[in-house]
Amino acid sequence: MKKQINIEGMSCGHCVKHVEEALKEVGKVTNVTVSLEGKNAIVELSDDVEDFKLKDAVEEAGYDVTDIKAL
Repeated sequence: MKKQINIEGMSCGHCVKHVEEALKEVGKVTNVTVSLEGKNAIVELSDDVEDFKLKDAVEEAGYDVTDIKAL
């Protein structure tokens, strides 16, 4: 299962790494690909994870989530 998280507030490579690390700490996340240019993260999951858990992880890292959708 994959989800796309649209994220506002990232401006550099450090931001990308910070978001990646935050999402990797969420249970059932197996892989994370963050795009600074696309302003999003693609999260691969071993099982379904509630959207609010992904949103909370990104927002606790200091960025804004504008949308989450299943791919």
